[in-house]
Formats: sequence, structure tokens, C-alpha cells
Amino acid sequence: MVRLFAGLLPSAATRSLLLGRMHGVAGARWQSDAQLHLTLAFIGEVSERTAEAVDAALSTISAPRLSYQVQGVGSFTRKDRPHSLWAGIVAAAPVTALATKVETACRKAGADIQRRAFVPHITLARLNAASGPIEDFLSANNALSGPGELADAVILFESRLGREGSTYHELARYPLF
Repeated sequence: MVRLFAGLLPSAATRSLLLGRMHGVAGARWQSDAQLHLTLAFIGEVSERTAEAVDAALSTISAPRLSYQVQGVGSFTRKDRPHSLWAGIVAAAPVTALATKVETACRKAGADIQRRAFVPHITLARLNAASGPIEDFLSANNALSGPGELADAVILFESRLGREGSTYHELARYPLF
């Protein structure tokens, strides 16, 4: 079994900007440079056979290169508790359209992807019950604005869970034209 997701890799300039903002919340588990990405589809744990089918399906996607930009920050909550901090994405319509194509291809390949509203973002930190407060971080970074990004490839990543968090390994790239 392998744990997969498809995403976009922000530029070094955007990652550097985000890394410079990642502080000020006690107990937050901040992402590393190697963990910063924009998820298009979380595929989850699949068999090697399904992983090969996903790879084949993603290689057939035809989509143009797209522009997007990091702007603002926010949090996701579960049971009225924040569980992650993120940087938002503007010019999200093309990213959302690409995510729909990626999810459709993965489902056709046999991946059982959870259906939920797509919110384009880059995760900055994971939080637990002991983390916080987050209000000062959200206030201080509300006006965050990154450089424009040009996405030229969808990347298939393997996610390996470990004691220090997940590590991501690029398995394949699918060019956008």
C-alpha cells in the first residue's frame, strides 16, 4: 500500500515567504520547506496496482499552465477547534478546475477519493488541543501576499508518515501545456 496525493509545488520565493511567517503559535507543528505544497487531490492509501492506474490516468490529463497567488491566511476547524493553519490562494478558479480534472482521473483509476468542497490552500501548520492561541497569527498575516505562481506540472507525491510528521516523495510529474 502507498499513500498518495497530487498537487502543485510553489516556487522557492513563495515557500521562503511562507517559512518566514511560520511562528507565533505555541505548540504548532509548522511545515518544513519540503512539505509546502498545494494539494489538488488527496488520494489516500491505495494498492500498488491502483497507484499504477492513477499514474496512467494522470498522464492523460490535458490542462493549460495556470497562474495563482498566495494571499491571506486562515484555519480549518474540527469540532469547533482549529486543527490547521493555511495560506489562501487567489485566482482559484483555474486551480479548482484542475483539481476537478485530477480527482475525476483518480476516481476513474479506482481511487476512492473523499468528496468534499475543494478549498485551495497551502497548509502551514498542524494544531492540536494544546496549540494556540491563533488569533494573533491570523491578524498579523491577514494581508499576506505572495508572488505570482505559474504552475507548469501536476505532481504525484507519496506521503510517508513518521514521528516527525509526513515526508513527501515525488513519484511523477505531468506537464501542463
